[in-house]
Amino acid sequence: MYPLKFKPILKQTIWGGDRIIPFKGLHENLQNVGESWELSGVPDHESEVANGEFAGRTLRELINEFREELVGESVYKRFSTTFPLLIKFIDARQDLSIQVHPNDELAKMRHNSLGKTEMWYVMDAAEGAKLRSGFAKKVTPREYKDSVANSTITDLLCEYEIHPGDVFFLPAGRIHSIGAGAFIAEIQETSDITYRIFDFNRKDANGNTRELHTELAKDAIDYEVQDDYRTHYTPVVNEPVELVSCPYFTTSVYDLTDEITCDYAELDSFVVLICMDGKATIFDNDGHEEHIHAGETVLLAASTQEVRIVPDGSVKILETYV
Repeated sequence: MYPLKFKPILKQTIWGGDRIIPFKGLHENLQNVGESWELSGVPDHESEVANGEFAGRTLRELINEFREELVGESVYKRFSTTFPLLIKFIDARQDLSIQVHPNDELAKMRHNSLGKTEMWYVMDAAEGAKLRSGFAKKVTPREYKDSVANSTITDLLCEYEIHPGDVFFLPAGRIHSIGAGAFIAEIQETSDITYRIFDFNRKDANGNTRELHTELAKDAIDYEVQDDYRTHYTPVVNEPVELVSCPYFTTSVYDLTDEITCDYAELDSFVVLICMDGKATIFDNDGHEEHIHAGETVLLAASTQEVRIVPDGSVKILETYV
């Protein structure tokens, strides 16, 4: 199988901005695009192949046909025909709501779905842009509910000014929000379940507020307090740098000025390459060649043994797999 590209699924939101379309080099006339779902197996929001002989076919159709060859033996055994990761670009012109996602057990019980553990990689940030992640002090479920009722919940959360290259890992249950001016890549479990806790009392164009899920969130929240919710790493040029390794995905960043060969012969999983800056050409062991530029995402089948990434000047790529 050749490296697969997919048509982006663009999501217009109340808080969305105007950066995603030019970043991806698209020619769409859409306003307030908050998200581009780059690779999705979410039912009714499934990605469609954009390149090569499989163009027009959905991700689920390919998994149904190629099974372990596409996703890997262990991945297929664990998830069957559900693609286990959802890849997004997010552009926040305004603050997103304070929210939390249930873990696998709670999501299965309530929604017959996977939970949502995720990570953020900050691609760009306006001056002073911030993210919120985790509680700053010990909070009881009752104190949490009271703070939502009196609009003081932001006072309970850790807030971080962000810069390009910052990384946050968000296990299911961690309360969080993305602040205005943040432009991020997000990797998460395949789930569209969000419990919206607080939305800053804002209203849409019709004067309506968005639904809140304060009570559902109460039992989903992990109330544990940590000293620091950021993910720390040391950037290195021309070598993979592992950022996150968890039961749902392993993600590394490649900041390349020279070509590099990635050996996937022992890896029993598909690989996703997310291009965040620059451009490159990808060559696989079967002789396929695919160009990639900032804003594009490529899926490498589990049957791929090796790829060579040749940057055109420089390129920054996130690599993730299960």
